[in-house]
Amino acid sequence: MSTSTRTRILEVAAALVRESPDGDISTRAVCEAAKVGAPALYRHFGDKEGLLSAVVDHGFEKYLATKRERGETTDAVEDLRRGWDSHVAFALDNRNLYRLMNSPAMRTPPAAALESHRILTGDLERAAAQGRIRVAPELAAQMIMSANVGVALMLVSRPATFDDIEVSHRVRDALYATVLTPKLVQEESPNASADAEVPTMAARLSALLRKEHGAGLSTAEAALMKEWLDRVANARPET
Repeated sequence: MSTSTRTRILEVAAALVRESPDGDISTRAVCEAAKVGAPALYRHFGDKEGLLSAVVDHGFEKYLATKRERGETTDAVEDLRRGWDSHVAFALDNRNLYRLMNSPAMRTPPAAALESHRILTGDLERAAAQGRIRVAPELAAQMIMSANVGVALMLVSRPATFDDIEVSHRVRDALYATVLTPKLVQEESPNASADAEVPTMAARLSALLRKEHGAGLSTAEAALMKEWLDRVANARPET
């Protein structure tokens, strides 16, 4: 009974969010549509924010399942490009849900947002291990997620101004050209400058160190080495 009540409330709230003109809903409307009292809603979800967070996780589950199960190619950069495009496509297909997920009113990020960020960071760590990233994966993830969410929100929330999906492709390619390398620096140019080569190799060594679980170093030594390598990878070139 308890589980079915929670599921009914969740499904009703998700439908109301989807149909709402602005994506906002009231707990009163949810209770009326689900035919439950307010105490039942608060018992299962704590408060309105808890309910909305659960709605986001419920709505994003199918999307995240496809990302968990997708096969990885040997081209980490191509996987990252596909990841960007699938993120934008999901936002356009689920506009209210996407706005809700990224609303400043959500004081605690939904679990779906945190998992999406972890999946992106994992792809970037794989790219770093292949020598195809110019900064540490954690910084690259912050840069990419910020831009990806920003573009998606503009396409979703300002369709009259942002009416061409090509803007997403252009921002994606411009950012990836800054963060990623199309191939190993040494393969790209035997005479590549140290300014370009050192950060890439530092990011690669850091990723390999994590992949090999410290490569014989103690936990403290591995943490210190990673800190140094990430600092080198993230250093901005002097102008």
